[in-house]
Amino acid sequence: MTLFSLARKNIRRNFYNYFLYFASMIFSIVIYFTFVSLQYNEQVLSMTASSTKIGTVFNGASVVLMIFVAIFIWYSNSFFTRKRKKEVGLYSLLGVRKKEIGRMLFYENFVMGLLALAVGIFIGTLLSKLFVMLLMKLMGFHIAIAFVIAPKAIINTVFVFMVIILFTSLQGYRLIYRFKLIELFQAEKKGETAPRASFFVALLAVVSIGTGYWIALQNIASAVWIGHFTRNVVIIFSGVIIGTYFLFNSLAVFLLKLSKKNKKRYYDGMNMVGTSQLLYRIRGNARTLSIISLLSAVTLCAIGTSYSFYYKNEESAKHVEPFSYAYISRDKQVDEKVKETISQTPGHSIISDVTVDVVKVKGNLDNLDRMIPSAFMADEDRLTLLSESSFNQLVKEMGKSDTVHLTDVNEAVAIDGEYTESLSSHYKGKTALFETKQGTKKLIFSDYKTYFVMNARLAGFTVVVSDELFNQVSKTEKVQTIQMYNVQDEKHAEQLTEKMQQLVPETAQLDSFYATYKAGMEAKGMLIFMGAFLGLVFLLATGSVIYFKQLTEATADRERYVILQKIGVKKKEIKASIAKQIFFVFAMPLVIGIAHSTVALTALSNLAGLDLAMPVFISMCVYTVIYTIYYFLTVSSYSKIVMEQP
Repeated sequence: MTLFSLARKNIRRNFYNYFLYFASMIFSIVIYFTFVSLQYNEQVLSMTASSTKIGTVFNGASVVLMIFVAIFIWYSNSFFTRKRKKEVGLYSLLGVRKKEIGRMLFYENFVMGLLALAVGIFIGTLLSKLFVMLLMKLMGFHIAIAFVIAPKAIINTVFVFMVIILFTSLQGYRLIYRFKLIELFQAEKKGETAPRASFFVALLAVVSIGTGYWIALQNIASAVWIGHFTRNVVIIFSGVIIGTYFLFNSLAVFLLKLSKKNKKRYYDGMNMVGTSQLLYRIRGNARTLSIISLLSAVTLCAIGTSYSFYYKNEESAKHVEPFSYAYISRDKQVDEKVKETISQTPGHSIISDVTVDVVKVKGNLDNLDRMIPSAFMADEDRLTLLSESSFNQLVKEMGKSDTVHLTDVNEAVAIDGEYTESLSSHYKGKTALFETKQGTKKLIFSDYKTYFVMNARLAGFTVVVSDELFNQVSKTEKVQTIQMYNVQDEKHAEQLTEKMQQLVPETAQLDSFYATYKAGMEAKGMLIFMGAFLGLVFLLATGSVIYFKQLTEATADRERYVILQKIGVKKKEIKASIAKQIFFVFAMPLVIGIAHSTVALTALSNLAGLDLAMPVFISMCVYTVIYTIYYFLTVSSYSKIVMEQP
């Protein structure tokens, strides 16, 4: 029998143990191949070239994915090499030379890797059209997708994963050279010493995480953040990372030892065995569980944020573009043609037709103390003056009852649709100056509105002034007439928007809801596509790592459970004890990851002024469901191993 045939036989014999590792590799290859295929897909690039740099974005995502997959495969492979140590030691004891054992292990891993690569590329090729269709659907495109095989994507994937497979195969080859014979036979007993709980370190874990949470949740405009941004970011990340490690390394041990003092519960059934097992294993798993917690937090943040933006795209577009179309009216014939075109377009009848006058003036806004510039103002000191009566007309057309009544000629109301509690001016009592041919005039803000009343890019920074002041200014300054329409089914007004762009001159600065909505769908659709698939890879990897770790421990603990069965412990009690132990191992990193991501997303929500509760909750539920599937799979596999008769 040759070494290659022996390696092939070992793969068949141990395929059950290898299956999840093999399946994880295939899934990773499929996802990576999908990203690379999209990067080289001419149809995708041609559809999105005008709005997003999809090739660059997916290239960056594939690099991140490649690094993560490489680490995951290396980490998973190390569990299997540890599990094989006793077998390797037996080969050596029977007189097989180290070089031959190393070659056999190399062949096993290399063949497994090549098989996974072939299957992954084959499945990825079959699914590539589906993934492209999904991406196009998320981005709002409705086109026929052709089935395309990208040779460049295949070459790229083969090269990347051949390097990873060769590296992990060499890692298996070196196994026999890295350990002495006695270490190979005693590998499963290594590290099982009674852990010591440090109250100081446990307290440090709570303080580190608590400090990071507290700083993250503070208002960014508060004294805690102003002038200390870099310092605070370092404290948050280092505190959460170090605190998470100490939480598993000492706090978990401290709490488990504390639970032993409850004698009634500790000596009830198999609780004593389960608690002891966790105590002896938890510190050895501290680094793994810490990494999984942090990865879970990153994954949940990525998925939750991307889904939140996608979920609220229509709402965000309507906030920025309250009217379906808006432009500067300069030609009555153009206005009539526009109105006629809208009326003659089926399915897009006019709901409202509004015309308002505005005056744009040079202003001095230094007293407003805004922390960030407006995203819709090319000139930060340019004010758009809107009369009180025009504002009330606009809010009525928008279905709002939020009218204003100014009592003083210099009184004003700011329209700040980008308002956030932490970054914007609070306006009330603040002043602003603006220049006219009559001289400098002063505005005193009595209130502010956090929504746009005209399409944002056209309106800029709008200030509502009294009719008296507006009439005074309009006598000497240039008045612009803004024509606005709301139409039915504005989300699907692609053809109408194209007609409008041809009719309205470029100088009229046509601003449409559809264009903003479509651009948001493209950018956020791509974002959620990447977030979801990268998140799935991260979830698969973290779940698999716990699964591999628990199966390794199950093999080491098998003799103990056999003894328990011999002294009369029922299988049902053993299974219940196993379920409790594994629940602790799965639940802790999940709960900590959810806690970390909840704080991070709450801080983001406060900073951006967004309500992310529902989409984030849905993302966390989906994540928990998939994690729960891994839990039951691990319990089942663990129980089968320890219940096997020797």
